[in-house]
Amino acid sequence: MDLKQYKPFTPSRRHITGINYRRFLSGKKAEKSLTGGFRRAAGRNNKGRITVYHKGGGHKRLWRMVDFKFDKKDIPGRIAGIEYDPNRSAFIALVFFRDGEKRYMVVPDGLTVGKEIMISEKADIVPGNRLPLKNIPVGTPVYNIELKPKTEARLVRSAGSSAVVLAHDEGKTQIKLPSREIRKIDSFSWASIGQVSNPQHNLTVIGKAGRSRWLGIRPTVRGSAMNPCDHPYGGGEGRALRGTRRPKNRWGKGTRGVKTRKVKKYSDIFILQRREKKKRR
Repeated sequence: MDLKQYKPFTPSRRHITGINYRRFLSGKKAEKSLTGGFRRAAGRNNKGRITVYHKGGGHKRLWRMVDFKFDKKDIPGRIAGIEYDPNRSAFIALVFFRDGEKRYMVVPDGLTVGKEIMISEKADIVPGNRLPLKNIPVGTPVYNIELKPKTEARLVRSAGSSAVVLAHDEGKTQIKLPSREIRKIDSFSWASIGQVSNPQHNLTVIGKAGRSRWLGIRPTVRGSAMNPCDHPYGGGEGRALRGTRRPKNRWGKGTRGVKTRKVKKYSDIFILQRREKKKRR
């Protein structure tokens, strides 16, 4: 287990766990030419109104310009450093290409400093290399998948995730996504080989409220603790029951497993098997 434990000199610190970054990161500072400042939206839309609740604050972050277009084809690159990125769950790698250009990329699990990567139709099937889906054998784990050819990598980018190539059929490739959804994607779309780094990200225990605030997560108030005018579950004497037939949020929309996808969405023809529902404990 690579999770880091802490000495319990406070009650909350007894249960806190974290990633042992020294085992995975190279200790290199962020490349100055590939970083910049940015203003966090904190759950607000383009009008400044809050559309996603419980976000705000958090530690100041430096933006890393991570490459998701992968247009440096047929030019070998060398991993110069593996770094922490506060803006995503996965680790990123600083890649030096042979023509002198530097770029940040999401690094797969197991790739170390000094290894070479290649973005090419004829690249080897090894972690970190990038190829069109039509050239990737069945059963290979992939990440950073394009939904359409000549666009950006959209699917499977978070820590520890990977999809699996199931089949090739009539210009389409069947992919099993981490959600267990099976989807058809154009065989000329590109994908990277391997599993995204930092697979133990979901095992960390935040442990205390203050650490959530460092991450930009604001407190969440239960609906049953509110007044009747603020939430459908609010009010009542003591700990009242839900008082409504089915779970809903404060605006009356269904929650807990209610489908929100459009009934006739353009991409329905590409989905062969829907994602699995979460099992209730």
